[in-house]
Amino acid sequence: MVALSGLIWAPLLLGLLSWLAEHRQRGAGNWVSLAGLLLLLLLSLYLAAMGESALSLSWFARFNIHFALLYDGLAQLMVVMTILLAILALAVSWQEIDRRQGFFHFSLMFSVAGINGVFLAADLFLFFLCWEVMLLPMTALILIWGHENRRYAAIKFFIFTQVSGLLMLIAIIALALFHQQIEGTLSFSLAELQHLDLPGESQFWLMLGFFVAFAVKLPTVPLHTWLPDAHTQAPTAGSVLLAGILLKTGAYGLIRILLPLFPEAAMNFAPVAVTLGVISILYGALMAFSQTDFKRLVAYSSISHMGFILLALFSWQAIALQGAILTIVAHGISSAALFCMAGMLQHRLHSRELGNMGGLWTSAPRMATMTLVFVMAGIGLPGLANFNGELLSLLGSFAVYPAHAMVAALGIIGSALYGLQLFQRAFQGPPGKEVQDLQGRELGFCAVMVLALVYFGLQPHLLLEVSAASLDKLVALASFSEVRP
Repeated sequence: MVALSGLIWAPLLLGLLSWLAEHRQRGAGNWVSLAGLLLLLLLSLYLAAMGESALSLSWFARFNIHFALLYDGLAQLMVVMTILLAILALAVSWQEIDRRQGFFHFSLMFSVAGINGVFLAADLFLFFLCWEVMLLPMTALILIWGHENRRYAAIKFFIFTQVSGLLMLIAIIALALFHQQIEGTLSFSLAELQHLDLPGESQFWLMLGFFVAFAVKLPTVPLHTWLPDAHTQAPTAGSVLLAGILLKTGAYGLIRILLPLFPEAAMNFAPVAVTLGVISILYGALMAFSQTDFKRLVAYSSISHMGFILLALFSWQAIALQGAILTIVAHGISSAALFCMAGMLQHRLHSRELGNMGGLWTSAPRMATMTLVFVMAGIGLPGLANFNGELLSLLGSFAVYPAHAMVAALGIIGSALYGLQLFQRAFQGPPGKEVQDLQGRELGFCAVMVLALVYFGLQPHLLLEVSAASLDKLVALASFSEVRP
């Protein structure tokens, strides 16, 4: 289906159109980008209604590389979330960006194109290309529109992602050569490579190349150090994209590529992976509790929440995998929401330090109420989306790694400590500085995020039904690997 490629090419064209429109009239880029993202959303929903679809066009025939796309339930979920959070990033930065607005809109749409490519790619060469493409506009967002130490944060982000990406490229090329050696032809097709019978040691080292790349993006301790700096220095739109979408590309890579391609090696590596997940949960919570910078606190909390996803995926139980999917979506909403609140406070106070806040509930009760809901979601309050994800992740992992699951549960206590501390220091206490409360546009997108957290908290089966086919294949693959001699 040729329309499927529109999810990649259309954002690039719309980004160029927004850039040109902004040059002709100030503020026009906002409206062109918004209209373009809404059209992309309609296209993605239309394709989802049509059911699973695929596209494969010969690209570099000499190397058997194809422009191959797959739009199944899991990809549908990730693409729709990408577009919705891109709309949120645009809405929260509607008045925040005061220079080079045209190029900002192009960078935002360029990011959407690269991320959609990652979620749709069914050819590993195309996957790697989109993986690198999404790095460039995100680096630009941090470097050009970031805050005081943006240059350091952008370079660090670029180096971490680039080096780990090169390890993945080496693994991809090695896989293609193994396919040529065994089957007689080069292949980068994800479907064909899943049937490749690799020697155990080779499978382990190739798996490790992919794991490092995905663990950096997730991120997992000790490969996490780029994240707090990138989040803190990025503009609000950049933080929304980073927390809501880019971190999820690492989880998606584990689900779509690493586990299906290397099931036996992944099972052997699972004790190490789940241990790293638990360490990330506890370390992220402890570091979040010690922060005085609003954005840096939320950044470390993301490391903690992503640890639950790693724990769930490598437990490789049906319930745990469902928990990982729910956590991906729930964290995408709640963390993006908290970064929106941090950005709006910084725009008003010109500071991210919690010590410069306090007592803001008096002058901004609507902002305080919304923030409280987002904090409660991050804590895992029953009835909100995050609770379901973390509960299923722990239940599923407990069946295989009970000690790890019990220790990981301490991270929920940690999230309550740093979450409540964040809210108390920012909004409670004696009246402090007066800030403008949420206005129409801000109140609108905050209300939508609250409704989303409540809706998916009460109706999690809607997300699980969309991704059920992809998860069933993983569970079946795990069962096959266990009984394989």
